[in-house]
Amino acid sequence: MIEFIQNVRLWFAPGEIREEGRTPDYRFSLANERTFLAWLRTSLALIGGGFAVDQFLPDLRWGWRVGLALALLAAGVLCALRAVNHWVRCERAMRRGEDLPVSRFPALLGLVVAVVAVGMVAVVLLGWEG
Repeated sequence: MIEFIQNVRLWFAPGEIREEGRTPDYRFSLANERTFLAWLRTSLALIGGGFAVDQFLPDLRWGWRVGLALALLAAGVLCALRAVNHWVRCERAMRRGEDLPVSRFPALLGLVVAVVAVGMVAVVLLGWEG
């Protein structure tokens, strides 16, 4: 828990990361940044999907529409927060010469997207009015 709080503090003061360990090969830092940006793109796509479900499916039953939209929006928010935290954790690990951190988040995100997709399949098969 203390490490998580320290990581959150570093989200807003990334220059402090430079004080730890040695500077890694710049290619690794750039790869870490590209991964961060890929997670942000995923986050934006999920958020856009949530708004699309809400705005472009007005004939869908309210509960289905709101449930699917909120699931996508929540996944997008979590993905964005996870992106920053993972970037900090990886950068610190590289500077310290440690193994890169593992995460269950990709599996969790995959399950959420799969559940939303199954919900959308049910909507298509049952029709818009449910």
